[in-house]
Amino acid sequence: MTQGKIGVTTENIFPVIKKFLYSDHDIFMRELVANAVDATQKLKALAASGEYAGEVGDLKVEVALDTEAKTITISDMGIGMTSEEVDKYINQIAFSSAGEFLDKYKDKIEGIIGHFGLGFYSSFMVSKKVEIDTLSWQEGATPVKWSCCGDPEYEMTEGTRTSRGTTITLFLDDDSTEFADKYKLESLLGKYCKFMPIPIVFGKEQEWKEDKYVDTDKDKVINKVEALWTRKPADLKDEDYDTFYRALYPMAEEPLFHIHLNVDYPFNLTGILYFPKVKDKLELTRNKIQLFCNQMYVTDSVENIVPEFMTLLHGVIDSPDIPLNVSRSYLQSDANVKKISGYITRKVADKLDEIARENKADFESKWDSMKLFIEYGMITDDKFCEKALGFALFKNTDGKYFSLEDYRKAIATEQTNKDGKVVYLYANDAEAQYQYIEAAKNKGYDVLLMDCPLDSHYVGLLEQKIENSVFARVDSDVIEKIVVKDEVKAPEMTDDEKKHLKEVFTSMLPEGNNYEVVMESLGETAPAINITQSEFMRRWRDMAAVGGGGMSFYGDMPASYNVTVNGDSAVIKKVQGAEGGISADSELLRQVTDLALLSAGLLKGKALNEFIKRSEELLK
Repeated sequence: MTQGKIGVTTENIFPVIKKFLYSDHDIFMRELVANAVDATQKLKALAASGEYAGEVGDLKVEVALDTEAKTITISDMGIGMTSEEVDKYINQIAFSSAGEFLDKYKDKIEGIIGHFGLGFYSSFMVSKKVEIDTLSWQEGATPVKWSCCGDPEYEMTEGTRTSRGTTITLFLDDDSTEFADKYKLESLLGKYCKFMPIPIVFGKEQEWKEDKYVDTDKDKVINKVEALWTRKPADLKDEDYDTFYRALYPMAEEPLFHIHLNVDYPFNLTGILYFPKVKDKLELTRNKIQLFCNQMYVTDSVENIVPEFMTLLHGVIDSPDIPLNVSRSYLQSDANVKKISGYITRKVADKLDEIARENKADFESKWDSMKLFIEYGMITDDKFCEKALGFALFKNTDGKYFSLEDYRKAIATEQTNKDGKVVYLYANDAEAQYQYIEAAKNKGYDVLLMDCPLDSHYVGLLEQKIENSVFARVDSDVIEKIVVKDEVKAPEMTDDEKKHLKEVFTSMLPEGNNYEVVMESLGETAPAINITQSEFMRRWRDMAAVGGGGMSFYGDMPASYNVTVNGDSAVIKKVQGAEGGISADSELLRQVTDLALLSAGLLKGKALNEFIKRSEELLK
């Protein structure tokens, strides 16, 4: 028997391991099964090279639970360890000074075990005692038994194991008895091990017999689904990708399309990403991309691995070049992570560009389901934006799709204003803004449908990216003042007349808003009164509503409306009378003002009820 101390320079290492090295204690299962899989893979490699000539057997990793004894065992038939290897890999922790270690990483100590090769020691986060029974593959090797009770003292003796491989036995401590639950453990294995390359067995398959489930003789294999991303894209069909998606997300709608990632230089990365149908809402489902390292699950929080907008995608990414257990700040500064993020962005952009060019009809049919994702990407990622300007689409209120370039050509002649800027008219609700859309069409203009929650941000981006352009919602003013061809000459009014005009209309309009009242000559066929919300203030309020740094105060400001009185209207001329004055006492003026409020969606409650009664009286 050999006794000794773990090779560290301080006795503080075990409390550190137990409390701080991982934020999630259930990681121990990932680490121990991964070690067992590695040992098994090494045995397969030795057999393939002819170095190991014995019987390989049915290679698998078995996990067993004793709920009464509160023990978990992880057994493999891999290469095993000699006593010298146990001493090297278990007894000598791979760093020189625990004191130096604690000092260096005290600010980011929550997840760095893998950086030092300490995966085995994660077992002490949940165990009061750990035993190793192992027998090396090497001819003439002696079995070894090792045990430790969570302090630097260990005991190593000759073991009794007769078959090649290693068994780790965890004696759960009183704070970790939750892991002695069969369903909890099965859930953990499903989370971390479902794509590992060696069969992971936990118990037996069950069948219904005599009013209860009973065990069969068949092993229950956790990792039944093939890690599809490890195969070559040329060997796969669309049905394979669809089947894999359903295995990952059983309750999800069918995806729009997939992207198979496969790169080995300048870093290693494989994976499959799926475009889900993104609804036109901001309640978006994130954390659907699962990150793996050599088929071992790491996390589904990939914000630091891929750009933020990519977190809306579904699928898997596998890369041995992403460190498993490091702080977020390390991930953000890691050169490999940055390269991987850039590659994924480029690959997704290239795929979208390919679909747009090679199958225009297919791309148009999917546009409404993915435009939120693309707009989000363009707003938040400059490199993606530059690429997306070539494949992003506009959709007009007639349901027709255009590339950004083609749309510019289609409207430039009619919708260029007096300052040489092309005016892009848009509506966010074709039904509610019908009259404004019709007024624009009557002028020969086209109107885009932009009903995505991010459009208030998106149009601002497009104004920066598209030269000599201005975007205006079709109900932001009377159409003559949105696409200004010539200077509109307003009726001459004194300052007192302007002041009186504002006072009259402000007294008839709902309180709590700001109103800018002007009189314009808009022609006899234009409405008597138009109430619109200015593009600038409305856009900034919308941006504040969906989030945007430093803009929250816009959302707290009173709404601002333009009230345009058409001096050419027969109704306005009638209420002006011979003296040219306008009175708030005029029932006709109140009626047309209420019509304008109704059109703007501002006539409600008592005022709406009074309008209806007045309308009925005028019809008698």
